[in-house]
Amino acid sequence: MKTGMISVGALAASLLFSGNAAALDTVPILSLDIAKRMAASCEAMSAAEGWRMNIAIVDRGANLIVFRRMDNAFLISVDIAIGKARTSARLPFPTRTVAELAYGKDGNPAPLPGIAEVDGVIAFAGGLPIMVGDAHVGGIGVSGGTADQDEECASTALDAVADDLK
Repeated sequence: MKTGMISVGALAASLLFSGNAAALDTVPILSLDIAKRMAASCEAMSAAEGWRMNIAIVDRGANLIVFRRMDNAFLISVDIAIGKARTSARLPFPTRTVAELAYGKDGNPAPLPGIAEVDGVIAFAGGLPIMVGDAHVGGIGVSGGTADQDEECASTALDAVADDLK
């Protein structure tokens, strides 16, 4: 009798946990290949524009996957690019939105002014989340130009791999 109970228990546990294992298998991840192509696209666009950029791409845990520093890019922008990527990996929206939350927009008061004081949060444009459908898989951060140039470069990188992020 005890043997039968153990078998039924093992079967129930197997069925219960097999669904969770399958769910983990379907979580999208940001591959090194896609990250490299994103960085290459941003770098090519920046070079064509004469911009000197630092480009960082991180996974959903904010771990660095790819980093590129173009010749003569500002050294201080290394940390800023990585910070923008990490901010957009931890929050599912652009760092421009973080700036609007921290400092306000169009003369309106900031709805969340303290967010800019949170350690590791970058509150100016140039960081974008990387999404696969509704899944937040990482972030890209670019620094070295104006905030708009940084964001344009990051957007170009996302556009370059858009078909792979579906």
